[in-house]
Amino acid sequence: MTDANAASLHPSREDFEALLAESFGSTDFAEGSVVKGRVVSIENDFAIIDVGLKTEGRVPLKEFMTAGKEDQLHVGDEVEVYLERVENAMGEAVLSREKARREEAWIRLEKSFEANERVEGNIFGRVKGGFTVDLGGAVAFLPGSQVDIRPIRDIAPLMNVPQPFQILKMDKRRGNIVVSRRAVLEETRAEQRSELVQSLSEGQVVEGVVKNITDYGAFVDLGGIDGLLHVTDISWKRVNHPADVLTVGQTVKVQIIKINSDTQRISLGMKQLDKDPWEGVEAKYPVGMKVTGTVTNITDYGAFVELEEGVEGLVHVSEMSWTKKNVHPGKILSTSQEVEVMVLEVDPNKRRISLGLKQCLPNPWDSFAEKYPVGSTVEGEIKNITEFGLFIGLDGDVDGMVHLSDMDWNRPGEEAIQDYKKGDVVKAVVLDVDVEKERISLGFKQLQQDPIEASAAKGLKKGDVVTCEVIGVKEGGIDVRIADTDLTTFIRRADLSRERSEQRPERFAVGDKVDARVTNFDKASRRIAVSVKALEIAEEKAAVAQYGSSDSGASLGDILGAALNRARQQAEDAADEKGS
Repeated sequence: MTDANAASLHPSREDFEALLAESFGSTDFAEGSVVKGRVVSIENDFAIIDVGLKTEGRVPLKEFMTAGKEDQLHVGDEVEVYLERVENAMGEAVLSREKARREEAWIRLEKSFEANERVEGNIFGRVKGGFTVDLGGAVAFLPGSQVDIRPIRDIAPLMNVPQPFQILKMDKRRGNIVVSRRAVLEETRAEQRSELVQSLSEGQVVEGVVKNITDYGAFVDLGGIDGLLHVTDISWKRVNHPADVLTVGQTVKVQIIKINSDTQRISLGMKQLDKDPWEGVEAKYPVGMKVTGTVTNITDYGAFVELEEGVEGLVHVSEMSWTKKNVHPGKILSTSQEVEVMVLEVDPNKRRISLGLKQCLPNPWDSFAEKYPVGSTVEGEIKNITEFGLFIGLDGDVDGMVHLSDMDWNRPGEEAIQDYKKGDVVKAVVLDVDVEKERISLGFKQLQQDPIEASAAKGLKKGDVVTCEVIGVKEGGIDVRIADTDLTTFIRRADLSRERSEQRPERFAVGDKVDARVTNFDKASRRIAVSVKALEIAEEKAAVAQYGSSDSGASLGDILGAALNRARQQAEDAADEKGS
């Protein structure tokens, strides 16, 4: 056998690889890659595909199905499949259409994800927390929150319908893809919103449909964009809640008040389409005018009264009653009540009208002043006692006050007020009525004559000698009452005697009688002062003047003794004459 023949019978390794490559053709058949093949037959739910290998491969027909429809596969069709193995134990090529589609899809989707482009897919299944989407071979997860801008109850109309999605996340190693339909809708809506905003202008009047109602207003759909109709812009009159005048689905005509190009927010108004009722309000409601209105709202600080549709005024709590000062407005007025009020102030710029309720009622202070002039005696119940006086309830539901200084002529007010308690019915004298300040001054002591005036009327004056009764003994002196008067005064220790040793208050007892001389009697300041010492000095001077001086050789005691004897004798003679 020649060498050539031997070589032909036993080819080298290189020759074997060349022959193998020739038999397979020039196609690259690397396992794990996508190759092209041709359908040679369809048998029992399998497609027999020739990819240029020694044997064909079998691929289940279901792998050629896409979500929602079945591919129409025919003999002779050229398809792409994934080569898992060149040959299995049965000598067949192991092919997969599904893996081929997945591989193709991942390559395509990665490019779209990097370019931030939308991709098309079909929602075909429901899983926990969302849905599955076929993106042309790759299955993605669509979270429930990413289906639509607003939650939707029925997703059936969206199933198996080709539609755009935005890829949010991709992880090829784990085979995870997360997509969003909501992001596409929001972007589309934003584009439409921007176009619509540009077509609108402030002051324009448009029609819209009430889409939603809240406590602060209503959202109106203007055909793809919502505008806010605030509760204060619905009507010129007071609107407590938008639902009182609007309903969802209602078609309304509104005016565009403001457009914020940055936030694309639109403010709407309905009342702007009607005439402003506040125009000329000053001339229509002059100060001092009495008008009838309806109570629309009551607050802690007052009540709002509607004078006409769109024009309201406030009756402050201080202008509701002449006498009820600390009462909640709801206890005086009620909503929907018709009342007569007086216009107190009008401010058209701030759209405010101040009203008064009490000004349309008789002023009880005027009535009291007319019925009870100064000097009148009134009677009433003590309503309250304070540190500076007490208050008495009077006719007309008004109160008068007796100040501490008007409690008693002789005693301090702090002491005299202890004689009274809440609920006592007492009499008092009207001292003053101030209608503007709503004050009535009363007095208890004025029920009695001023003892100073009474004493002056009787001729009491400075220098008179009076008999006093001791009514109190103190360390610094004694309290006394002047006989035949209601006057009381205090004699100081130094005025109890000329002799220092006799200036002791404790030598006196309550009820003792003592003579003294009036040293001060001032009606203006209501002061009276008496002194035992002054009387002794005066008597000494009188004795000296009458019986001589100590310079004549007689002692002071002799002079005083003689004077006393003479006075005693004169008293006895006068008694005898009276007896005879």
